[in-house]
Amino acid sequence: MANGAQSVQVMPKKLTRKDFMSDQTVRWCPGCGDYAILATVQRVLPELGIPRENIVFISGIGCSSRFPYYMNTYGVHSIHGRAPTLATGLKIANPDLTVFVITGDGDGLAIGGNHLLHICRRNVDVTILLFNNAIYGLTKGQYSPTTPRGKRTKSSPMGTLERAFNPLSVALSAEATFIARTVDVHTKHMAEILEQAVRHRGTSFVEILQNCVIFNDGAWAYLTDPRVRDENALFLEHGKPLIFGKNRDKGIRLNGLHPEVVSLDEVSEDEIVVHDAHAEDPHLAYMLTRMTYPAYPVPLGVFRQVEYPTYEAGVMEQIEEAKRLRGEGKLRDLYTAADTWTVTERVDGRRGRRAPGAAIPGYLDEAYLDLLERGERVPSEIELALTEESVAELKPKPPVTVFAETPVANAIWLMRTHNIGCLLVTDAEGKLIGIFTERDVLDKIACQVADLTQVTVGEYMTPNPSVVRMDAPIAHVLHLMALHHFRHIPIVDEEGHPQGVVSSRDVLDYIEHNFAA
Repeated sequence: MANGAQSVQVMPKKLTRKDFMSDQTVRWCPGCGDYAILATVQRVLPELGIPRENIVFISGIGCSSRFPYYMNTYGVHSIHGRAPTLATGLKIANPDLTVFVITGDGDGLAIGGNHLLHICRRNVDVTILLFNNAIYGLTKGQYSPTTPRGKRTKSSPMGTLERAFNPLSVALSAEATFIARTVDVHTKHMAEILEQAVRHRGTSFVEILQNCVIFNDGAWAYLTDPRVRDENALFLEHGKPLIFGKNRDKGIRLNGLHPEVVSLDEVSEDEIVVHDAHAEDPHLAYMLTRMTYPAYPVPLGVFRQVEYPTYEAGVMEQIEEAKRLRGEGKLRDLYTAADTWTVTERVDGRRGRRAPGAAIPGYLDEAYLDLLERGERVPSEIELALTEESVAELKPKPPVTVFAETPVANAIWLMRTHNIGCLLVTDAEGKLIGIFTERDVLDKIACQVADLTQVTVGEYMTPNPSVVRMDAPIAHVLHLMALHHFRHIPIVDEEGHPQGVVSSRDVLDYIEHNFAA
C-alpha cells in the first residue's frame, strides 16, 4: 500500500449463541419443550458459519410459530399453514439464503398439509422443523392430526375417532430428500440432527417430538423417562446395525417383509438389519417410519438422506437458458405478450358503469346485423321493428334532474310527485353524472339510514351510468337492460346533457301498442 502502510486482514467475528438471541421475552408455558428446541437451534447456528443476515425463519400459526421473534435473524410470522409457500418464494428470489420453516403438527399437517407436501416433492432447499406435541396447544387442547386414536381432548371428549398422521411417513411419501426425528430433551442428539439437516441440499424434514406440559403432558414419556427410554429408543446410524436397549442386547431383523424385535442372545448380529440412510430405494426408510411404540422401539435419527436436484436450482437454470435464447427481456413485453383487449365499458356487480368522458359504445353487434342482411335467419316483425326503430319512438319522458347534494328525502318526494322511478343527477353545467333510482332507495338506503334529510343523492347514486342517444335502436336499450338488470336508461345529447329517460315499461307499452293481436 502507499506510504508504506501495511494491509490488515480483518477476520470475521466468531458468532455465539448470544448473537442469535433476540431482545424479545420468550413467552411459552413454563416447562414447554419449545425452550429446549430454541436453545439448541441458537447453539447450532454459530457452528455452521452462516452470517445472520443470510438466515431466515418462517413460521405459520401456533405455539411453535412464535419462534422467529426469538431469533436475532430475519424472520416472517406468516399465516396458518402457509410457511412452506413463503419459503419456496423466498428461495427462488434468493437461493443463497438459509431458510427454516418452523411449524407444528396442527399448522403443518392440517391446514398446511397441502403446502407441506408440495415443498417436499419440489425439493426446495429449506429446513423444516415440525414440533410434534400431538395436540393443539395455542387454541387450548383440541386434538390434532397426530393425536393418537381414542385420545380424550377438549374437542373429542369421548375419544378421537381418527387415525393419527405419521409425519415422517407423509414426508417420505412426498419425496423429501432428508428425513429425521429427534426429541426435545435429547438436546445433544437434536443438535447433531439439526446440523446435518441444514447442511443437506434439498428439503430437510425434521420431526421434533415435543412435550406440551399443559394439554398433553407426558405424550412422549416412553422416550424421555430415564427409567425406560433406553429400551424404547432406536438410534439410527448409517451403516450400523439396528441395535438398541440399555445393554444393547436387542435388534431388528426382517421376517419376510416385516420387522421383528429379537434378542442378540438368541440370534447372530449378522441377521440384524443394517441401516442405509442413503439408499435410493425408500422401502427401508418407510419401514422404519412405521415402527411405533409399544410394538417396536421408536427410531430416532436420520431415516433417509439422498441427493436430488433442488427446485430453485432448476428455476435458475431455466431463467439463464431463457436469457441465452431470448435475451434479457422487458417487463412491458411480458405484460403484452398474451392476448390483450381494451374494455370500453366495465361492469360493477349488477350495474353497468361508463368511465367519465368515455364514448357511448356501438349500438348493435355487427355480426348479428350481417346475419339478418344475408337472410340466413328470418326476423320476426317485432324483431325488425326493434332493430330499425329508434328510442324516439318510445316517446321518452322528460328528465327530472337533481344535483348530487340534494337530500335523499327531497329526491324521494320528487319521484312520488312525478310518479317516476328515477332521477338524473347533473353537475353545474347540466351534464349527466349519475342516476338515482327507486332500486337505490330499496337496496342501499332502506332500513340503513335513519334520517333521509341528512344523506345526499350523491352518496347513493349510480355514477357514470350507461346511456343512449335518441337515435339508438330500441333493441340496444333492451340489450342494456337485459345485460345489467336495468329498468331505466338515460338519454343524452352529444354533449352529455340529459334529454329524457326510457324505462322497461316504455318498451312494453310500445310492443303492446304496435304488435298486440
